[in-house]
Amino acid sequence: MNTATAPRAILADDERLMREQLRARLAEVWPELQIVAEAKNGLEAVELVKAHRPDIVFLDIRMPGLTGVEAARQIAQLALDDDSDGEGDGEHDEVLLPEIVFITAYDQYAVEAFEQGVADYVLKPAERARLEVTVGRIKKRLAARAEGRDAPADVAPAQPLQQILHQLQARMSGQAPQYLKWIQANVGSTIQMIATDEVLFFVSDEKYTRVQTAGVEALIRKPIKELVDELDPARFWQIHRSTLVNVNAVASVVRDYRGRQIVSVKGSNEKLEVSRSYTGLFKGM
Repeated sequence: MNTATAPRAILADDERLMREQLRARLAEVWPELQIVAEAKNGLEAVELVKAHRPDIVFLDIRMPGLTGVEAARQIAQLALDDDSDGEGDGEHDEVLLPEIVFITAYDQYAVEAFEQGVADYVLKPAERARLEVTVGRIKKRLAARAEGRDAPADVAPAQPLQQILHQLQARMSGQAPQYLKWIQANVGSTIQMIATDEVLFFVSDEKYTRVQTAGVEALIRKPIKELVDELDPARFWQIHRSTLVNVNAVASVVRDYRGRQIVSVKGSNEKLEVSRSYTGLFKGM
């Protein structure tokens, strides 16, 4: 994400007239904003985000191929997948998540979730007054990022991104999500069933994911990007492209000499680094 120049955005909506209408409204309320590309579906949106690295993505919540929520999940992973192996200088080794704004026709369940503050949204057709509210929130968050500080409380997301997307997906499908309760993992030469409630954190390398409890260290072949969708996001937070931590196991969070947040875990001597994209999870640290 580039905060040094004029902000850049991508519009994604399968209806051309809706894209044109939103583009025109944005030109009125945010003339500095550059619309660098437009997508007709969720798959195109993800590819365009890879190519352009925008500051903001406007996603129609219901699109063919990938819904806006599914596209947002993949976009959220892009920044983490671009993170380095942690051996760089720590200043330019990862790409920040773009601000995500959902575009929706009136949908009672989705709008209720939006109004509770879990995500930014624009109703179709985009009305100037409501769009100005969303733009004002985004400007404050982008300014905070540029200055290396947390977003003000009045514009900060109410929940971690994983929880936001899971909640929206559940409301759209009308079904309560089912989460993993057990992990089948290799412990030495044996296979052991581990209750997810007992897991302190998951850490991945190129081939395996380590499952750490207070007394057991085990290995599975499932990558973090799959576990994110299978574990309860209210309990397990993704704090890095390679790390999920059990919130109940977090003992403390401190900043190191580079300014990075470091998580200490109850029942373990291991220290877990928080990616810049997820520093907002621990506000005020």
